[in-house]
Amino acid sequence: MEEENRGVDSSWIKQHPVYQDLMNLDVGDSAQVYAAFLVYLNLTEVRHWQDVVGVASSELQAVLLEGREKEDESVQVVYPVPTHRTVSHKDLRCILDRGKPMLLCAVASDSTLVYQRLCDGLLTPDPPVDIQDQGRRQHRKRRLQT
Repeated sequence: MEEENRGVDSSWIKQHPVYQDLMNLDVGDSAQVYAAFLVYLNLTEVRHWQDVVGVASSELQAVLLEGREKEDESVQVVYPVPTHRTVSHKDLRCILDRGKPMLLCAVASDSTLVYQRLCDGLLTPDPPVDIQDQGRRQHRKRRLQT
């Protein structure tokens, strides 16, 4: 019974029209296509991205996803990578040279997704949300210590 359920669970993925579209991009790496499909589902169903489409990259032999985080924002590139696949500097340079913001998404075998924003150069991180509150706490601690 459990074996039958596993077959049914995975077969819906193969029948999904977006998965079939991604497979038709013919990149030759079914594990990477599967990872791209999982990221597609996360972006569209969980994160509510707009206009997400799969794009074949012949240089990388991979499927890239392009979409908008919000309707009025510019298109971003997402590079889904199964954790067993290595990524070289040349691979990242190939995507960054497209001139669009990029997210690298590592996809673990248990379907865990980890996103990392990449850019061409150094980025100053945003301060923590409650940075002002931290300053008050430190001042209070100093006052209590003296």
